[in-house]
Amino acid sequence: MERRSPILGVAALAVVVVAVHLLTAALGKPFYLTQLSMAAYYAIVVMGLCLVMGYAGQISLGHGAFFAIGGYTSAFLTTRNVGARLPAGLREALGHVGALAPRQDLYGADVVAVSPWLACAIALAVAAALALAVGYPALRLKGYYLAMGTLGFGLIIYRVLLGTDALGGVDGIVSVPPWHLLPGIEITGGKPHRVVNYYVAWGAALAVLLLILNLTESRVGRALRSIHGGERAANAMGVDTAGYKLKAFALSAVIAALAGCLFTHYNGGIDPSEAGVMKSVRYVALVATGGMANVWGALVLGAGLTFLSLRGWFGSFDHAVFGGLLIAIMSLAPEGPLRPLASWLARVGVRCRPRSGTGKPEPETGSPRSEAPNPRPET
Repeated sequence: MERRSPILGVAALAVVVVAVHLLTAALGKPFYLTQLSMAAYYAIVVMGLCLVMGYAGQISLGHGAFFAIGGYTSAFLTTRNVGARLPAGLREALGHVGALAPRQDLYGADVVAVSPWLACAIALAVAAALALAVGYPALRLKGYYLAMGTLGFGLIIYRVLLGTDALGGVDGIVSVPPWHLLPGIEITGGKPHRVVNYYVAWGAALAVLLLILNLTESRVGRALRSIHGGERAANAMGVDTAGYKLKAFALSAVIAALAGCLFTHYNGGIDPSEAGVMKSVRYVALVATGGMANVWGALVLGAGLTFLSLRGWFGSFDHAVFGGLLIAIMSLAPEGPLRPLASWLARVGVRCRPRSGTGKPEPETGSPRSEAPNPRPET
C-alpha cells in the first residue's frame, strides 16, 4: 500500500487538473489556462529545489540560472541556421534521424536548425555539467557555502546573458519554434493549442512529482533524510553524504533546466530576467512556504502563488503580499499549511464518525449520574 499511495495521490491530483479545466470552460474563462500552464512550469523548478532544501538540507540561490540555461540553450540551438555550416552528407544524415528540423527565420528565409528534442537533451547535459562543476567544491564545505556559491553562479549567468549579443542581450531570444511532441500535439503558446498545452504542462509537473515522491521513498531518499537530520551521524553510519548531496543538486538542476526548455518553447522566447537573483530567491521562498520537505506543498503553493502573481491580482504589492504570506506561514505552520490542514480534516472526520452501528453516538459511561446507586428502595 505504501508503494501505491504516491500513484493514488498523483492520480487524484490529475482529476483535480481535469476539474479545473472544466471549471474554466464552464465559467467562460479559458484564458486562465495560459497562466496555469506557466505556473506548472515554475512549480517544476520549486519541486526540484525542494529535493535539495528539504531532503539534502542545502540552500541553492542559483536555480533561476539553471532554468535560464535550459531555456537559452534550447532557444539558441533551435533558432540558429546550422545547416549551412555542415557538410551536405552530414546534414542529410542528421535530418534523417530527426536531429535537424527545417524552419523559417524572422525574415521568412528557409533555415535548418537543431530539433527541439536534441536541443533539450543538450540543455540538460549542459545544466548537469555546470551543476557538478559548481556543486563539487561547494557541497564539500560546511554552512551556507553552497548558497553563496550558487548566488555567485547565478550572478555570473545573468550578466553573461545580459551582455552577449548572440543571445539577444537585454531582449533575449524570440521566435523560438514550437516543439512538436506528437502528431497534433506541440508546445506553443498559440490560442488554438491552449487546452493541449495546459495538459502537457501539468502532465510534466505530475511526472516530476511522481519521480520525486518515488525517489524520496527509496534508499536514496532515506539517505538524504539522514543527511538533513544530522550529517555527522549519517557519516558515522556509512552514508556518502557528499556524493548524495552532489547527486541531488545535479538532479535538481536538470529538473530546473527541463522546466526552462518547456517554458521557452511554450512562451516563444526567453529573456535574462529568468536568471535574475530575485527569481532564485522566490523559488527558495516558495519551497519554504510549502514546507521544506513537503513536495506536495511545493507543487500546490508554488503553482497557486505563481498563478496569482501572473494574473496580477496583487498589482504593485505583489512582493509585499508574497512576503506577508511567507512570514505568516513560516510563523504559524513551519511545515507548510497542507499538513495542519490534513490533520484538521482527519480530526473533523473522526468527530463526525458515528460510534455505533445504529448511527447514534453511544451513551457516556462512567459519569457520576450513571454510577450513583438509586437512593429510593424498591417497594
